[in-house]
Amino acid sequence: MTTQTCTHCQEYGRVSRRHFLTTGFTSAAAFALAPQIVALPRWLPRVALADPHVGPAGDTLVCIFLRGGADGLNMVVPHGDEGYYQRRPYLGIPRPDDNHAHNARAVDLDGFFGLHPALAPLHAIYSAGDLAIVQATGSPDETRSHFEAMDLMERGATTNGDYTGWLARHLATLDTGNESALRAIGVGDMLPASLTGAVSATALQSIADYHLRGAGEHIGDMTALLQTLYNQQPDLLAAAANQTFASMAVLEKLGQAPYTANGRGYAESDFSRALQTVAQLIKADVGVEVACVDLGGWDTHVTQGGAEGVQANLMAQLANGLAAFYEDLGERMNGVTAVVMSEFGRRVQENGGLGTDHGHGSMMMVLGGGIHGGQVYTRWPGLQPEQLVGPGDLAVTTDYRDVLGELLHKRLNNPQATAVFPGYTVNEIGLAVPRRA
Repeated sequence: MTTQTCTHCQEYGRVSRRHFLTTGFTSAAAFALAPQIVALPRWLPRVALADPHVGPAGDTLVCIFLRGGADGLNMVVPHGDEGYYQRRPYLGIPRPDDNHAHNARAVDLDGFFGLHPALAPLHAIYSAGDLAIVQATGSPDETRSHFEAMDLMERGATTNGDYTGWLARHLATLDTGNESALRAIGVGDMLPASLTGAVSATALQSIADYHLRGAGEHIGDMTALLQTLYNQQPDLLAAAANQTFASMAVLEKLGQAPYTANGRGYAESDFSRALQTVAQLIKADVGVEVACVDLGGWDTHVTQGGAEGVQANLMAQLANGLAAFYEDLGERMNGVTAVVMSEFGRRVQENGGLGTDHGHGSMMMVLGGGIHGGQVYTRWPGLQPEQLVGPGDLAVTTDYRDVLGELLHKRLNNPQATAVFPGYTVNEIGLAVPRRA
């Protein structure tokens, strides 16, 4: 199958690699590793650590970023808005009560919105009051560039020259004594931009990577190699070295026994394995406060599919992973908040390639035991031509910082939202239950 790539998507591919090379290695330790990264043994875990710092004691915040611009209109279907079906005659998800539909129908939420059928595993969590959805949300910036939109969002939409991430600023503004080497983690190839800054953060693929996939004979070799690199600049790298070896010691212990999840268990996908890693660390009480996980592939310009297809498969990964994570943690979800977001949504009108182009407004999901869930939060702008923005996009009526700022305040006990999102006043929407300190 031949697919087309737009200019912005080509830019995303080029710039994100440059972004990786310049900001993926955020600490002194990682900077020392960067020039030699190609020559390092393949069994060497991917490690990125920043300077030690301490952070707040509240919920563990799990940030899930859907990279590529997820189609929020097909994820949380506005089946009560006729404009949706007028502009998506092929890609539109049938109404919950459409008895003539040949494909799976939307799973109704409130009589106006419904979940894509591939997200059906989340409906029980929504009904239990532990999942809230925010529709018509996003960044105020109307760029349709993946890189610019992600960069701006992960920096908290700051325009004052501060290139630290919003999570890094959050971690730096509240000191409650947590000195864990694993207090902030990104499960993936590199540290997310939201964690870029002078905080302790660890990037890892999985506990198995840190445990060298069971190859115990390499542990001494890796330790010696890292020690040699750190010794090249002992004054500069001392703190990072301590954090690296502390992380390795904790993860080596966790990797010695097979992990058994509660509930349905995790699927064999990178995304589910990443959430399993996060759950394992949370349950081990190693001091994780912030965890970041990515799920890519949402740039569906062609052959997106409706109830079935490329995007439906991605939604199934997302839903099954989140449901497994929720069931695995059980009562611990009372102290965990997960938020799902994307850099922007998709155009309301489907295109000639049976896909959707870059848009503006999208949706967010918030999952946890401290959420006023079971409802969709929105000031719905409508999908008629005069209600759209730009070239035909869903308007943003709730700034994504309102959602994140409320979670920081009520669930992570950080009252300094103005320091996390400089120049912006958070307007809370009432989706979170205040957590006692």
